[in-house]
Amino acid sequence: MTRPSAPFTIPRLQLLAQIADVVYALGSLGISAAMLHNWPDPNGYWRDNDLWSYGLLCAVYLPLAVRRRFPVPVLVWVALCDVVYLSLAHYPAVTVCGLGLACYTVASRRVRTVSVPAAVVTWLVLLWGTRLLEPGIGGLGVAFVTSTAAVTWVTGDVSRRFAERGERLAALTRQLRDEQEERTRRAVTDECMRIARELHDVIAHHVSVISIQAGVADYVFTSDPPAARQALHTAADSAREAGDEMRRMLTVLRHGTERAGSRPGEDDVQPRGLAALPPLIERVNAAGVAVRVVGEVPTRLPAGIDMCVYRIVQEALTNVLKHAHHAAVEMTFRHDTSGLSVRITDDGTGQSLPAQRDFPGHGLMGMRERATIYGGSVAAGPRPQGGYQVDLTLPIPNHQ
Repeated sequence: MTRPSAPFTIPRLQLLAQIADVVYALGSLGISAAMLHNWPDPNGYWRDNDLWSYGLLCAVYLPLAVRRRFPVPVLVWVALCDVVYLSLAHYPAVTVCGLGLACYTVASRRVRTVSVPAAVVTWLVLLWGTRLLEPGIGGLGVAFVTSTAAVTWVTGDVSRRFAERGERLAALTRQLRDEQEERTRRAVTDECMRIARELHDVIAHHVSVISIQAGVADYVFTSDPPAARQALHTAADSAREAGDEMRRMLTVLRHGTERAGSRPGEDDVQPRGLAALPPLIERVNAAGVAVRVVGEVPTRLPAGIDMCVYRIVQEALTNVLKHAHHAAVEMTFRHDTSGLSVRITDDGTGQSLPAQRDFPGHGLMGMRERATIYGGSVAAGPRPQGGYQVDLTLPIPNHQ
């Protein structure tokens, strides 16, 4: 679902700000020109209005329309025009607002090393205009222009700091959002890899058993019908178990619970983890690979580690079926306070694909990923005396 668009995007706000600046510049020019035209001067304190006075007034106020884009050049230009205007002894009060706004803009958009000199320049220009005030209010005029320069600088500087704080908060918000999206992507990737491992483990093993048993049945179909029938039964059992595991896995993916996928009356009918090792060995034996278990198979492992060990053992036996399907396999379990180790070795008898015994595809990668999740490791490679060897080591928390 797409998010609703904000009522005021940044380009729109910038356009509105530009329009406001143009309106302010034109409005201030009109008001100042009206004041200059109508302000009484019976004592002749100021020079009579002429083309220069109105032209300089335009030069002071019109550049304010672009003050946000060029704050420092606008201030310099306005200050120079104001100095000329005041030096010609025109009525001084009408230019104060323009110069004050230019000073505020610099303070709100530039660092203090720039804005403080700008405020000093503003104060000096305004101070130059106090010589034109009526006699008797010179001190008041100095206080007024000083407070004007100070107030415009302070308000602009505070505005700048608030804007910088807002930008930092916005940057932090973007960073947090990016990190959250990255965590989400990583979680999705991890979940996809987990699904891929499960699919590989379920499909590869059972398809290998089915393929081998179908080949046996075809080979002895006429010469030994009972053996062919037994091979077909083994293939059918493997296909049925693959279907059960696929349904269980899909249910877990939909509902997030291992037990939600069991059908009524079938709760935990199929053993999970190392409890399913005897049926696995039976299928592999039926496929022509003799498996011998040495040591005690642990029965009280944490659920995740239990399934991890089972899947790695299943993948190792599946690769024996694929690449050395008449070999003899020895599976050795050792577990103590330091953790659990499993070694699966085969003698390589009947090895048909020696160049591919390095677990092509996703097999070895999936085994290592499973072990890494629980802080363990998997090493696999050919044996000097022939055959292949897979070593799994796993630490077991709170091992008893």
